[in-house]
Amino acid sequence: MAVRLIASDMDDTLLNSETKISERNAAAIHRAIDKGIIFLIATGRMYVSVKPYADALGLDVPMVTYNGALVKGSRSGKVYYEHPLKLATALELLAYCKEKGYYIQSYQGDALWVKEETVFSRRYTEISGIPATPVGEQLYHPQSAPYKLLAMTQPDEFETVWKDIQQQFEGKVAVTSSRDNFLELMEPGVNKWNAVRAVAESYGIRPEEVMCIGDSNNDLSMIQNAGIGVAVANAKTAVQTAAKIVTASNDDDGVAQVIERVLAGAL
Repeated sequence: MAVRLIASDMDDTLLNSETKISERNAAAIHRAIDKGIIFLIATGRMYVSVKPYADALGLDVPMVTYNGALVKGSRSGKVYYEHPLKLATALELLAYCKEKGYYIQSYQGDALWVKEETVFSRRYTEISGIPATPVGEQLYHPQSAPYKLLAMTQPDEFETVWKDIQQQFEGKVAVTSSRDNFLELMEPGVNKWNAVRAVAESYGIRPEEVMCIGDSNNDLSMIQNAGIGVAVANAKTAVQTAAKIVTASNDDDGVAQVIERVLAGAL
């Protein structure tokens, strides 16, 4: 079965350790597009954080952002669909995190809300390139539904906080992680695969004609369900286990290497 659409995660997958798209990755993507293959980014990042990379690649496709909570055109800015976290659930989550003393940040439109600048917010800004907006107590009282919430912890607290929130909000919140201490909180049913599949269907592309590439827990849904699920060599063990193919690491042009195999008819 030919690959007609390739969806790639960004951080630690398409981007190298310097958060750049390598020349080889960019060249392989352009060759795939020239062959009629659709290439899209599927990320937990904010739309505004992804757009510069999409522009640099010359992409003109829907982009999957906020782990699938927003699908929006890279050039047109057209919103294909939105699945924000219900406002009532977000308010309950924010109040719970405040009570427990958990660091939490909220994505209001394409603005990043934090209570105040901390080591966590500064680290996130370093990764995403998006400055946080300190809003004080307003963080806990949004007037509109956020696309997602993100809790951050010290490494040794991560599993405990994950289990706590998952138990307290079972059935109300989809919980996953994008990095070792980034806890992503979305509306149930929101994940990268559901969004990628919807984009593929809009082009008349079947799931078995889709290749998805990633490294972390929030990539599992698309790697498990795509026709070809690919893990980079630096991916978490569970992701590599779920993948049909393990390519090279993000620092060794893993995305390019697997695209080159597709173009060579070697898959």
